[in-house]
Amino acid sequence: MENRKTFFHLHLISDSTGETLISAGRAASAQFRSAMPIEHVYPLIRNRQQLSPVLEAIDEKPGIVLYTIVDQTLAAYVDERCRELGVPCVNLLEPVLAVFQTYLGSRSRRRVGAQHALNADYFRRIEALNFAMDHDDGQMPEDYDEADVVLVGISRTSKTPTSIYLANRGIKVANVPIVPDTPLPEGLLTATRPLVVGLIATTDRISQVRENRELGTVPGFDRSPYTDRANINEELKYARALCARHQWPIIDVTRRSIEETAAAIVALRPKLR
Repeated sequence: MENRKTFFHLHLISDSTGETLISAGRAASAQFRSAMPIEHVYPLIRNRQQLSPVLEAIDEKPGIVLYTIVDQTLAAYVDERCRELGVPCVNLLEPVLAVFQTYLGSRSRRRVGAQHALNADYFRRIEALNFAMDHDDGQMPEDYDEADVVLVGISRTSKTPTSIYLANRGIKVANVPIVPDTPLPEGLLTATRPLVVGLIATTDRISQVRENRELGTVPGFDRSPYTDRANINEELKYARALCARHQWPIIDVTRRSIEETAAAIVALRPKLR
């Protein structure tokens, strides 16, 4: 039982692409062998209106909040709201900027995304990030033929974080949940352009992640079927059969990091490189 992993929510808020946060969050998490983060990435957050649903998500799934926001007023608001919610938060940029300012004797420009050259590759990544956010969890199925990749899988198979990671490489990704007895969107079945990939994991892995998911705030939610291993087994069997029927490749994410899963997806379609 000593080797049993626990899971925690890691919220990453960025006014740019979120790459810095993702790297820092994973580097820190890797130092804690008994705990595994459930990542929630929120890129391009630049005003209170965009921040509002993010704070609601943090309230529903409390955890550690890391952020990189150069606007001091908005950063102070994040700090204030996190204190009210009782969750720890760290602005990764501020202590680094303070050291640079002290040593160089001048103040920073506080320009959002200043580390990115404004070239075609940068704009391609921003477009891919917007596409991933707009097409998360089965949204806007009429646009699936514009995607490079569509990820399908049952709940808690890392579809969203994998989509965001690939988007940071300029790859346009949509993701679609597989739910037994619920038909897939027609837009997915008729799409000819994207590579469709099924993500699966072991029953134990999915059950552990689901057990640690905070769902107590959802009125009338019955937790038992969601975490029941027999039900998860049936969901996985259905997902495998669906992928086999459509000849979609399957990747088991149980022992893979998000980076490894993304690399395996890119390898399936060399032109994505």
